[in-house]
Amino acid sequence: MTGSFTAQDAQDHFAHCVQVFGGIPATSRRLGIDERAIRRFINGERPIGAGLLQDTAKALRLLIAEATAAEAQIAALAES
Repeated sequence: MTGSFTAQDAQDHFAHCVQVFGGIPATSRRLGIDERAIRRFINGERPIGAGLLQDTAKALRLLIAEATAAEAQIAALAES
């Protein structure tokens, strides 16, 4: 996203990231945050700060690494 990043933008983007992680329980485990807090962030009951966004980005990078390794294993199996 470019330009100004509103609270609604952060809320919407965080909600999308929760979907990418596989839902609220998975997000809770990956971020080490209580499920109720995740819901409050999504619903706009709690503000989403820079720290949460940074932690989410880090967790997404780890998920990417895991998915890349899994894809490589699948590709290797498919070639054999």
